[in-house]
Amino acid sequence: MSKFLLKLYITGTTARSFKAIENLKKICGEEFNDKYDLQIIDVLESPQLAEDDKILATPTLIKILPPPMRMIIGDLSDREKVLLGLDIQKK
Repeated sequence: MSKFLLKLYITGTTARSFKAIENLKKICGEEFNDKYDLQIIDVLESPQLAEDDKILATPTLIKILPPPMRMIIGDLSDREKVLLGLDIQKK
């Protein structure tokens, strides 16, 4: 299995941001073991990065690697939709 490169865009320290981080870390821990790099980007602190990646809403998750690139918007609470959206086959 190749390594996953993920970016999670959030807005500040809101409950929705924390929920998205928590949900994503749980999914990554169970599905990828240590085979992932996660970058969490606060759009309030790094607006240019959000603009470069065309982020219109938060939280937004982007899978950079492996290709193809995928994007999911929301708090990532629906595990099956996250795995499907990231184009990841269930174990």
